[in-house]
Amino acid sequence: MSDGKSKAQVFAARLFSTVLLFGIVGGTFVSMNPWAYLALVAFLSIAASMELYRMIGISGLPSQIRWGRVVSIGYTLLVAYLLASMGSGAFDLLGAVDGTAIALVVLSSFIFQLREPIDGKKPLIAVASTVLSFLYIPFLFSFLGRILFVPECEGAVPGAWLLLWLVCVTKFTDIGAYCTGSLIGKHKMIPHISPGKTWQGFFGAIVWAMGIGCGLYAWQQEALAVLGGWGHVVGLCILLSLLTVVGDLAESVIKRSLEVKDSGNTLPGIGGALDLIDSLCFTAPALYFYLHWVI
Repeated sequence: MSDGKSKAQVFAARLFSTVLLFGIVGGTFVSMNPWAYLALVAFLSIAASMELYRMIGISGLPSQIRWGRVVSIGYTLLVAYLLASMGSGAFDLLGAVDGTAIALVVLSSFIFQLREPIDGKKPLIAVASTVLSFLYIPFLFSFLGRILFVPECEGAVPGAWLLLWLVCVTKFTDIGAYCTGSLIGKHKMIPHISPGKTWQGFFGAIVWAMGIGCGLYAWQQEALAVLGGWGHVVGLCILLSLLTVVGDLAESVIKRSLEVKDSGNTLPGIGGALDLIDSLCFTAPALYFYLHWVI
């Protein structure tokens, strides 16, 4: 149950939000406009970052919230602009941008903390929470945009099908875990972090991920040729489904630590933007680096 609602009501709300989201993603996909893709990615990243900082502020956890927001928004918009205007030509430059941004966040967090008196562990927690907030959402989620330009194909958005494949595998893992767990879930998986997760849901998630991942690849083998063949597809489906579960649990750790239920209430049955993209923050970098270093 959630806030007095039955499982059926929660499922219906989540289904509505999921269909709506797939409609938005579908519209962006059909446009084949890199600016549309990167605008959506940037919007979700910024919205999720704002939700995280809001939760941190409400909880009272020491953090440099204002500076964290400035850096997160600035970095996200810069990465989106470079990718939308330069495509894969921005990759080398983005490497420098990433290094500079990470160094800036670490150095500035310590510098700003020098203004405050030492109060137990609070200064260290403030620096750590600011740096982690930047790495967790703006940095990791930025790889979603980079995937658009990984394949050596023609077109303004050469990795459109690859990005759609990633999103489907990730989200169907979530859907599969929820549906399977709701129907036949009995054995708790990790109750001290997420009481609703079950082992039945976990294995169901892998099956759903494998089904959508292999199905899409069989349908669009030419467009998804960058995946390197059936062996890589199967391996990636398993890897990404595992990371999806870990990504979801990672957000659960954050929410339970900050004593909040949902990052927001923008999406009925799902929550906020962070509840939507938490798993993609883990699967997008994994797919990006797999394509670069394995295939």
